[in-house]
Amino acid sequence: MNDMTGAAGAALLEIDLGAIADNWRVLAASHAGDTAAVVKADAYGLGAAKVVPVLYAAGCRHFFVAQLPEALALRRLIPGAVLAVLNGLAVDEAGAFAAHGITPILSALPEIAGWRAELKRRGQSLAAMLHVDTGMARLGLSAHDLAVLRAEGDRLDGVAISHVMTHLVSADTPSDPVNARQAADFAAVCAQFPGVGTSFANSSGMFLGPGFASSLARPGAALYGVNPTPGAANPMRGVVRLTAPILQIRELSPGESVGYNGIWTAKRPSRIAVLGVGYADGWHRSLSNKAKAFFDDTEIPLVGRVSMDLTTFDVTGTKAQPGDRLELLGPHHSADALAIEAGTNGYEILTALGRRYQRRYSGA
Repeated sequence: MNDMTGAAGAALLEIDLGAIADNWRVLAASHAGDTAAVVKADAYGLGAAKVVPVLYAAGCRHFFVAQLPEALALRRLIPGAVLAVLNGLAVDEAGAFAAHGITPILSALPEIAGWRAELKRRGQSLAAMLHVDTGMARLGLSAHDLAVLRAEGDRLDGVAISHVMTHLVSADTPSDPVNARQAADFAAVCAQFPGVGTSFANSSGMFLGPGFASSLARPGAALYGVNPTPGAANPMRGVVRLTAPILQIRELSPGESVGYNGIWTAKRPSRIAVLGVGYADGWHRSLSNKAKAFFDDTEIPLVGRVSMDLTTFDVTGTKAQPGDRLELLGPHHSADALAIEAGTNGYEILTALGRRYQRRYSGA
């Protein structure tokens, strides 16, 4: 008997908030410094308004988002916590940052100048973090920018720098020599800011060893069950379970095909289950003829093309019937496993999950 429950006809995304809190506690216990929570992109697609209060209750006091509107939406939920914005400071945003107690992460000289101007206008010193580029070549102060700051020390007057941070390029590949090079380069930069906090490791970086420790770690994906140690057992608890009911079962004869372009053809009498999940729900088109689901403990292959709203699975040989649910994500099939099938990573799998799912939260 299949015991999956949920609204008939609706795909159900179950999110275990208790598991997210436990994952944060495990990471925090392994780290000598403070441990933040990265809750950008709506807490990796799982609902920041639900996730953030649970992490705050667990003891987290540092949160990172990517954009100012994300921070403004969360500020009232975490009074007194540090709430920092990774994507920097736009020229017209400084007032909002200051008014709401949000910490900008300054990654360019014009951003530093803009923050200083706002502090001068207010007549007070406010915190900021400095982001230095040690190899990612995206955001971050360059070697030239750092040289300017050394030569013109007054550029930081009035700015209470809480942390200097950088971003690891290849933390999920421990053998990559870029990791050691970044650690050395970051240490050299931090020496220019004695007494200032440091922030280095992301989720995978927390497993690279003591050379990557800092006063503030920034795990993100690991909180949500994505494996921070690819190639090894996942040390984190699973967080999501996605199931969908079978809308119809079609009986195909050998030689008949299913879906757009007929890319899968039955080689035997086949029972094809139709599910109301498609690429509009984050079920990537690249999963066509590649992914799997589970009916109880039985692996069920996805067959044919994933379309916008529907996906088809071969349930031949099972007792599956309309109304029974297939597990798309969960204990049998993690976000990391689905990512391999889609040719992406677990981060994209989670953040792509659509808004049409019925959502159920537990463990708060």
